[in-house]
Parts: sequence; C-alpha cells; structure tokens
Amino acid sequence: MQRRILAIVLTFEIAAGTLILTGCATPDARISQHPEMYHTLSQTDQALVSQGQIRPGMTMDAVWLAWGAPDQKIPGNARGRAIETWVYVRYATPPSYGGPYYYGPFDWSYIPPKFVYPSKGVTFSNGRVVFFRHLPSPPPL
Repeated sequence: MQRRILAIVLTFEIAAGTLILTGCATPDARISQHPEMYHTLSQTDQALVSQGQIRPGMTMDAVWLAWGAPDQKIPGNARGRAIETWVYVRYATPPSYGGPYYYGPFDWSYIPPKFVYPSKGVTFSNGRVVFFRHLPSPPPL
C-alpha cells in the first residue's frame, strides 16, 4: 500500500516539476530550441523577443518566443473577422495566510492557497498582434 502511495506521489512530483520547468522557460531557452523561427524575424523583432517584449504587428510565433505558451487561448470575432486572444496567468499567495495544514504521506506540510489571476494578454487577427496588455497585480488580501 505504501509503495502505491509513494509511486503516485513520485509521479505527481515529476509531472509538476516538468510543468514548472517548461512553464518557466525564458525567451533565450525558446530561441535556442527554435532558432529557425527566431531567424525569420526582422532584426527589430529579434531584439524585442530576446528581451521578452512584443509589439503590434508581430506574428504568433514571435509572441510565443517572447512570452511562451499561453495558459488560455480564446477564439472570438471582431467586426466580422476571426480573432484569438492569448491569456497568461500568474499565481499568488496571500502574504499572511494562516491556513490549514495538510497531512502528507511523509509529514505535516503547510500548503498555502494559491490564487490565479491574469497577468497579460494579446489579441491576434490574421495571425498578427492587434492588441496587447500587461495587467496589474491584484491587491493583497
């Protein structure tokens, strides 16, 4: 029974670690993994992407290189044209949360709550950026 629990916990930890490592990749890491995508960009866009910045008119590939994969893709329609909005989220923990303790398979562990909020978004039309915005962090609870 303990082996089964240990196997489940290890599987979960490996999956979570992989998600964290790939989710936190930097523009440099994405560029080095896809140099062919990077070299199709103009020099101006290459400079912006290297700094993790975007601009109106950029392609979806350029935004992916600069900001990474979005947490959500929302299809839509504006003025009769198909659009797609990418949303990026952050996770925040309140600074002074005195929440419950969780009894894990190995010891008592404190697990503070995480709150999800959108941090930035970008909207594309015809595969090009038409609007983007960095959203403010929510106020502390």
